[in-house]
Amino acid sequence: MRFIHDVQPEHDLTYADVFMVPNKSAVKSRLAVDLSTSDGTGNTVPIVAANMTAVSGRRMAETLARRGGIAVIPQDIPLDVVAENISWVKQRPLECDTAITLRPSSTVGDALALIPKRSHGAVVVIDEENRPVGVVTEADCSGVDRFTQVSEVASTDLTTIEAGTKDEEAFDTLDTANHRLAPVIDANGRLQGVLTRSGALRNTLYTPNTDAANRLRIAVAIGINGDVETKARRLVEAGADVLVVDTAHGHQDRMVEALKLVRGAAPNVPIAAGNVVTTDGVRELVKAGADIVKVGVGPGAMCTTRMMTGVGRPQFSAVMECAATARKLGKHAWADGGIRHPRDVALALAAGASNVMVGSWLAGTYESPGDLNHDADGKPYKENFGMASARAVRLRTSGDTPYEQARKALFEEGISTSRMYLDRQRPSVEDLLDSIVAGVRSAATYAGASNLEEFHERATVGVQSAAGFTEGAPLSTW
Repeated sequence: MRFIHDVQPEHDLTYADVFMVPNKSAVKSRLAVDLSTSDGTGNTVPIVAANMTAVSGRRMAETLARRGGIAVIPQDIPLDVVAENISWVKQRPLECDTAITLRPSSTVGDALALIPKRSHGAVVVIDEENRPVGVVTEADCSGVDRFTQVSEVASTDLTTIEAGTKDEEAFDTLDTANHRLAPVIDANGRLQGVLTRSGALRNTLYTPNTDAANRLRIAVAIGINGDVETKARRLVEAGADVLVVDTAHGHQDRMVEALKLVRGAAPNVPIAAGNVVTTDGVRELVKAGADIVKVGVGPGAMCTTRMMTGVGRPQFSAVMECAATARKLGKHAWADGGIRHPRDVALALAAGASNVMVGSWLAGTYESPGDLNHDADGKPYKENFGMASARAVRLRTSGDTPYEQARKALFEEGISTSRMYLDRQRPSVEDLLDSIVAGVRSAATYAGASNLEEFHERATVGVQSAAGFTEGAPLSTW
């Protein structure tokens, strides 16, 4: 990456401060751009779901990995639960979504509680042998008593798709039947999952992020306190594909000590560590064993660190410097935080990041762990909170005495509750990923790049005023 006219800026920059100018391009189609990364994560699209309790659970991990990214399970979750989630994700199908299932005697109330858990918006009614006998959608439940059995409202005019059916054929089957989705069954008629028309199309546009056994990949975060060595070893044994040693201030002695222990316990697993924003921080973490350095202090939507402490650094400059240092050392950098638009992802990649970590933006999706709520106007939202907030600290210290919990809660650096509204046009993580990937692919074609390495090499960036950023933003349509 270079700055236009080769003029280096005199001050640090955020994503909103910069723009990319087009170069001559021989790339014929944005679909020809390869977005796979080389940092050991296996990602075929450069997106990582942040290790935030309100963002990354097993549904997020499954869905994002199926489309080529990876999610990081937060450090606060008990090891046995994490191991169960890893096993569950690795048993998920690659070609279709996991179905929400109920028995015929279950109630409409049960269905309404479960439908928002999946973007396909349906419950499959199954018999005792796991064969689909009906499908229930939210529309089927409208105006119906909540104690009504689902067998009374389910649509039994089923179109099923056999596992292994080619995606174009599956799409045509759904299109001909005028159905949005269908249960996927094995040769014995047992339910394997659910496939939508958009899912069939996405199967042709995305490559799942899979391990050597062709199972979906998943990452897990570890803090820097406690017995990190034992935890790392147990997570590797459970099947974690990437470990993330995570703390707000990554350039400290305790991080270095913890990282060395994790490296010794997991010599063959990619390890990301952070967060840092300086060359010295990158060098120290790489020396301690990090394959990937996580970059970002204070840019997150739920983070109040900069306002509380004055500490941090504008994210574009931090990523640019840290990624350059990591590259010189033969390692990689993740851009963590500050992502508000697809353009920000593209600019982080242009600056040299191998992957971009997204948090709050993904919290307002069907796949995030929180329950779906509605405001007074009926608009759907999910709650989000920062991982250094009083709420997160309370969850993290649940084993402490009330006195110790109260002491630690005094020092919060994050928002404890915020409403993340679901985008009416893009309510699922797959919808957001479509938008991000389309933007990044197009940015690469403007730069004349057919892959991420070429994109970083050829990107030309300029500095703009606030008016320049505003000029590029479309007018609101609502």
